[in-house]
Amino acid sequence: MTRAQRIRGLLALAIVALSLYVAMSVPVHLGLDLRGGTQIVLETRPTAGDDAGSDTVDRTVEVLRGRVDALGVAEPTIVRSGSDRIVVELPGVQDPEEAAEVLGRTARLSFHHVLGTATDATDAAAGPRPDPSRPPVLPDESGQLLRLDAAVLTGKDVEEAAARFDPQSGAGWHVTVEFKDAGRDRWAGLTGEAACRPAGDPARRVAIVLDDRIISSPQVDPSVGCGAGIGGGSTQINGAFDDGEARELALLVNGGALPVPVETVEQRTVGPTLGAQAITASVWAAAVGSTLTALFVIVVYRILGVLAAVALVCYGLISYAALAALGATLTLPGLAGFVLAIGMAVDANVLVFERAREEYAAHHRPTPRSALAAGFRNALSAIADSNITTLIAAGLLFLLASGPVRGFGVTLGIGVIASMVSALVITRALADLAVARPGLRRRPRLTGIAHTGAVRDRLARRNPRLMRHPRRWLAASAAALVLAGAGIALRGLDFGIEFTGGRQVEYATATPVDPDRARAALADAGFPHAVVQTSGENRLTVRTGQLTTAQANAVGAAVGDLSSRADKLRDETIGPSLGKELRRGALIALAVALCAQLVYLAARFRLLLGTAAVAALAHDIVILVGVFAWLGKPVDGVFLAALLTVIGYSVNDSVVVFDRLRELTRHADKERETRFRDIAGRALQQTLPRTVNTGTGAALILTALAGFGGDSLTDFALALLIGLAVGTYSSMFTATPLAVVLQERRR
Repeated sequence: MTRAQRIRGLLALAIVALSLYVAMSVPVHLGLDLRGGTQIVLETRPTAGDDAGSDTVDRTVEVLRGRVDALGVAEPTIVRSGSDRIVVELPGVQDPEEAAEVLGRTARLSFHHVLGTATDATDAAAGPRPDPSRPPVLPDESGQLLRLDAAVLTGKDVEEAAARFDPQSGAGWHVTVEFKDAGRDRWAGLTGEAACRPAGDPARRVAIVLDDRIISSPQVDPSVGCGAGIGGGSTQINGAFDDGEARELALLVNGGALPVPVETVEQRTVGPTLGAQAITASVWAAAVGSTLTALFVIVVYRILGVLAAVALVCYGLISYAALAALGATLTLPGLAGFVLAIGMAVDANVLVFERAREEYAAHHRPTPRSALAAGFRNALSAIADSNITTLIAAGLLFLLASGPVRGFGVTLGIGVIASMVSALVITRALADLAVARPGLRRRPRLTGIAHTGAVRDRLARRNPRLMRHPRRWLAASAAALVLAGAGIALRGLDFGIEFTGGRQVEYATATPVDPDRARAALADAGFPHAVVQTSGENRLTVRTGQLTTAQANAVGAAVGDLSSRADKLRDETIGPSLGKELRRGALIALAVALCAQLVYLAARFRLLLGTAAVAALAHDIVILVGVFAWLGKPVDGVFLAALLTVIGYSVNDSVVVFDRLRELTRHADKERETRFRDIAGRALQQTLPRTVNTGTGAALILTALAGFGGDSLTDFALALLIGLAVGTYSSMFTATPLAVVLQERRR
């Protein structure tokens, strides 16, 4: 065993051991659909100087989302209810009272120059909300009253806040604050003015105020020169914090101040939005799909397929541990997407194994061991380019979006990194050990790479010349686009309650009502997508889209049939949980991500191929949305997750084909071969076995989810199946023909 192999083996062992430790020691949170959670009802209480309009309540919703879901993985439900109430549902909350307190904090942060101490009763009476003509007076950390100048900076001037621990200086837990833009200059001016005062003078202090309370009032260090101020645009807030207080303060500062004060008017525990039967069916579907995918890989690649299946289990473990460490909340669609990611993570292994088969068949590498090493080496560029492209999208979704779209960026990035680790470290470490065994050296066909494979053999016999008529493929793609666009124009999109809002009706029943029976009754009444939750023993909440009077009566009748008495306690209009700001941020993030992917692909492959890949991606998006329009399926948060998954898959598929096209083009230049369409056809033909095997593995999981997962996962699995088929087709017969046509036009 070489030194490199020993290092890979030890690294693989360390990664798996650490992931196993984290997975066993850090509990994972289950979402509202699986476990329920805590519901907190907040009511806005605007003061005389606050704007009490509808836009103000919507802005309050967005600030609350930022506080609750900084990474986008907490999966809360935050909706406006009526004109002045906000309903927040939090999964897996350990301390509901503390959560309500954090949500209710106004978090108005300001920075003031200290004018001096206040000693008389008149100054003390000024209080936190003084007459505008008089300076505010507040007690500092020790209780001494300080007279403060007007605020020089506010929370709007803060770029980022973070909780830090410094054991060396003795400061312990503190919060670092970075200012942005003009805030940097104002901070330097504020500290520079205070530095002109002598040491010990109260006016040398700067007060940091949160919600009319001084949380820190340090003196400017003697090293700071008069008028110069503290440069760098950053400061520390020290307040004898423990870790929880420091993190809470950083969260409040980053989330921003509430536009208006809010007050908690109700707090209770709510049950899951999905029934036990739906959860059980989905678990069985995931188990069946994963087993079928593992068996398929083993049948195709034999011993190496077994090792790939083991590596995929390790991939699942690594991803799960990373999500648990980040405090992610797992919902049912999230779990289904997690299982699908296991099926798609096989792609890197398939790329390596197919390249190893090519090397072995060409007799350049007469032993499985050398063929496998060449397979890893030759597949590295395709694996790197496809995953880096996806990581660019994931990073931009995290930076520019918010809410569940940001959360998707986090989970997508984790999945990509875990996939590369499982394939390039764990699979390789296991494969190196296996192919070195004397038994496999004597029986090379057991490795799974000592033959070309059924798909490659059939293609070699028929030599289909796939790019003989590239414009015919483009005509078929154009026809599909027209048909999909017609569905969007004629049928329209049925946006779900997450986008449009709807009605929330709460009932008090004479006896406890089984939520599964309530869901079935509402589905029979014509409301299959109604969200049903229980709270306490005899309360039932139904959340639907917009209802007519007749539909509202039908909902009441369906609930009334479940109990001898069902009294309506509340009937309110609720706003969308995916609000306007979130949707705009998601669209901006997607647009920037596509542009960034185009730039990367242009740098790696040429602008022509990058344009073709992005065009194929747009083709996939339009067709998937159009099919859902024709079918009348809801476009909701679950569909959004499926659409983002399809975007990542489509780009990866095109990159694999273009990587082989780039490689063949370099060889063709040496051989003076100039017919680009013939080279493109050979690239398609050589990558087709990988495409078929990867697509089959993912399709097995999706078919199981669609067939056995119940109504809760049917639309999710259907969207992904359509996206898988369209993405596979477009990478071969939209992106590649478009590249051929553009190349020939340019010449």
